[in-house]
Amino acid sequence: MASRRPWYTGLRRRASFPVCACAGFMSSPVPPFCVWPLVPALREMLRGSDERRPAAREEEASASYSGRCSSSSGTEHLPRYHFGLLQTPLSTAGSAGGPQREADSLGRVVPPGPGPQLFSAAAGDSYFGDKSSYAENVSTMNFTSSSSARGLNSAWIGKTPLSSSRSGCRSRTPLMGYSVTSSSAVSAHLVASVIVAVVEGRGLARGEVGMASIDLKNPEVVLSQFADNTTYAKVITKLKILTPLEIIMSNTACDTGNTTKLFSLITDNFKNVTFTTVQRKYFNETKGLEYIEQLCTSEFSTVLMEVQSKYYCLAAVAALLKYVEFIQNSVYAPKSLKVRFQGSEQTAMIDSSSAQNLELLTNNRDSRNGHTLFGVLNYTKTPGGSRRLRSNILEPLVDAETINTRLDCIQELLQDEELFFSLQAVISRFLDTEQLLSILVQIPKQDTVNAAESKITNLIYLKHTLELVDPLKAALKSCKTHLLKAYYSSLEDKRFGIILEKIKTVINDDTRYTKGCLNMRTQKCYAVRPNINEFLDIARRTYTEIVDDIAGMITQLGEKYNLPLKMSFSSARGFFIQMNAECAALPNGQLPSEFTKITKMKNAYSFTSADLIKMNERCQESLREIYHMTYLIVCKLLSEIYEHIHCLYKLSDTVSMLDMLLSFAHACTLSDYVRPEFTDTLAIKQGWHPILEKISVEKPVSNNTYITEGSNFIIITGPNMSGKSTYLKQIALCQIMAQIGSYVPAEYSSFRIAEQIFTRIGMDDDIETNSSTFMKEMKEITYIMQNANDKSLIIIDELGRGTSTEEGIGICYSVCEYLLSLKAFTLFATHFLELCHIDALYPNVENNHFEVRHVKNSAGNKEKITYTYILSKGHTEEKNYGLKAAEVSSLPPSIILDAKEITTHIARQILQKQRATPETLRQRAVYHLATRLVQTARNSRLDPDSLRIFLKGLKKKYEADCPVSGQAQTEDGQ
Repeated sequence: MASRRPWYTGLRRRASFPVCACAGFMSSPVPPFCVWPLVPALREMLRGSDERRPAAREEEASASYSGRCSSSSGTEHLPRYHFGLLQTPLSTAGSAGGPQREADSLGRVVPPGPGPQLFSAAAGDSYFGDKSSYAENVSTMNFTSSSSARGLNSAWIGKTPLSSSRSGCRSRTPLMGYSVTSSSAVSAHLVASVIVAVVEGRGLARGEVGMASIDLKNPEVVLSQFADNTTYAKVITKLKILTPLEIIMSNTACDTGNTTKLFSLITDNFKNVTFTTVQRKYFNETKGLEYIEQLCTSEFSTVLMEVQSKYYCLAAVAALLKYVEFIQNSVYAPKSLKVRFQGSEQTAMIDSSSAQNLELLTNNRDSRNGHTLFGVLNYTKTPGGSRRLRSNILEPLVDAETINTRLDCIQELLQDEELFFSLQAVISRFLDTEQLLSILVQIPKQDTVNAAESKITNLIYLKHTLELVDPLKAALKSCKTHLLKAYYSSLEDKRFGIILEKIKTVINDDTRYTKGCLNMRTQKCYAVRPNINEFLDIARRTYTEIVDDIAGMITQLGEKYNLPLKMSFSSARGFFIQMNAECAALPNGQLPSEFTKITKMKNAYSFTSADLIKMNERCQESLREIYHMTYLIVCKLLSEIYEHIHCLYKLSDTVSMLDMLLSFAHACTLSDYVRPEFTDTLAIKQGWHPILEKISVEKPVSNNTYITEGSNFIIITGPNMSGKSTYLKQIALCQIMAQIGSYVPAEYSSFRIAEQIFTRIGMDDDIETNSSTFMKEMKEITYIMQNANDKSLIIIDELGRGTSTEEGIGICYSVCEYLLSLKAFTLFATHFLELCHIDALYPNVENNHFEVRHVKNSAGNKEKITYTYILSKGHTEEKNYGLKAAEVSSLPPSIILDAKEITTHIARQILQKQRATPETLRQRAVYHLATRLVQTARNSRLDPDSLRIFLKGLKKKYEADCPVSGQAQTEDGQ
């Protein structure tokens, strides 16, 4: 990994370490990537070359200051990026006689003038001495960030040359790269860690979108390129699944007066996500391909063949990786990243609205409880397994062979109890392998105590992880299914043993991951074997003596005041004193005046003393020496094992997949789930709702489902609260469970692979977009109609309820006819009973309804509705069930009685009007005739004579259904 560093970053290096630490360094082998300050002569040479630059170059470098970092002649404060929260120093001394920077009222730094070039890396600062490990130096990048589109015109501005020279103008941007207004948004971004770059083709290529994303906690770059329509549904859905911390786009996408539709849609849908625009020139497909060639580990190098002609995703990855190097203040080592291409056709698409309606990840009533599909299936033991389960739920598979391979594994886990429990025991001991990898493959440009401690900790984690490979192999040894055998084979990689042996030559055998901050601190201190570095051994003895002195001092204080004092430790306070309040009687109810910083929680006092604070400072100083010298040894060790470390990608993938499959098998053991089949039919025998089963005390009522290409449109009717919405969600959830490779809640199940799953559920308005209930319905149904295809599963629960009955029925009828033109599987729940008659026109329509029973009370004067939650053929025969539901509520009886009379009167008037209107009969007859003629034209195989007889029959039927037309013809004939 190349480590490129400006010359001025080394001026304050090692200032915090004592003399013996430096002596320890001089006696230790120097790792190849420990870069020290350049000699003064070289600095003068660099400064001189800068002075001889052309004026234009000076201007460009000056303008490159983006407000993200501050500089001075003697001290350099590089930007620190902690998962999206950028820390900018409020004030920094300028050069001799130079102006001071000022912070505005919001704490943002306002530079009085242009700053120096951001990066001026020395050519020799390469990880393995490879001077050509990068296509170009980490040179001037120009960024502008905003938390929304409006942020581009913030009042606090820094000058950033976003526009190219031909435009002749500069965009203005807030200096802080992160700006949100709500605390909830901030907390959300503390979790998010994915950065995404998006670029769209121009001209004839508009609609072709390239995306590249990287998780700062996981060293994996995911590339995508696909053609999208004008709604950009695929882009928005992919971004929703990624839950990005920051989105990078080209500055040309948001030019004033020429903002692209894609940029507008993304900013509207991701209001609390940071947006950063960089110059279009950084979206360079050639540089992107070079990045992949340099950084992609050899195990995944086949991705080069996949993406060579994918120009837009290559352009996106070029801008993404350059930006990540800038914000992280570190670079990735050569051949260290996992890079993969993910086409949109490899997974099913579930839009964010459907994911929310179906409660896939978040419960709509209480976001903190686990009554979701994720909660039902999540029995994972590792963070990687949990992440994989989440991504699979949001993006189910569409390849039946892959799904069946997973189902084979689950079947074996359920049949072999010993395999199940032995695997679960080993998997539960793994840490977050992906995050471990992410830290190991990054090399900081600046060595700090925190960086040293992090590397030491992660080397211990690496040792712990590698020691679990053999137990995992032993657990998988007797497996029979193809996928489990493949995972067993991947664990036979000799590199696991090579890395572990090299680690054990330096690290103590008994050093291991332990819980508790003090225990882990002790492990880090004594991780390196003795006699490797004598100065380290001396520093550790000093540390031990200080800790012993602290313990002795606390014992003496306890004897002095006759109090039961004990030594405690926390990462925030260091060593402190604790005392149980119930075990001691305090004079005057107060602790001695020698003790300070007294706090009381429950029955325990926590406090310290002036001497103890000094001892803690000595302890910390000694600890810094130990960490520093240990870090140097660890760096040398990592440089030796680095060429073998990429086998951990396979291990990470194996652990997360096994964890998810074990979770599926665990869920099956808690309920009677069945293995699904994949055919061209959706057939579920006695299926039930998986989330409802977890909530309810009794098992939910089971129902059958049967949808084929010949009857692909199911209309469901029934009274309020009869179970329509629950049933619709149940079908979608079972479909998703089947396509991620899980068993499903049913006695038998067969599914057709769905490429898209759409839902329209709910009756809420949307204040944010100023949408009424009806307008929200129309937007959702428009989205479905624009994006659905023959392989879609469509769930519609009520449509047209937000407007008048006549308009609602008309809209429902039109939508149904459009969806009937597709071969998508559609379930449509409605209270408009008029829609049920559409089955007379379309043979692929089926009517189902939920049964209810009428039970009279003991007196026999009142009737009560009992819900059976059983689905039956045909449409519901219930009339005025809304009034019956109102009777159960607390409405006064007089109101109910008046409502019944008015309803009866209106119904009689409508019926008389329908009977008295010949125009209605004529229109219906014309519609039936037209439909039959169209069907005949499409499907008829009759010979001419038979066709003539058939058409005469149609004419007679039309005349019978339309007497007005027949009467008019008779009058004309006379």
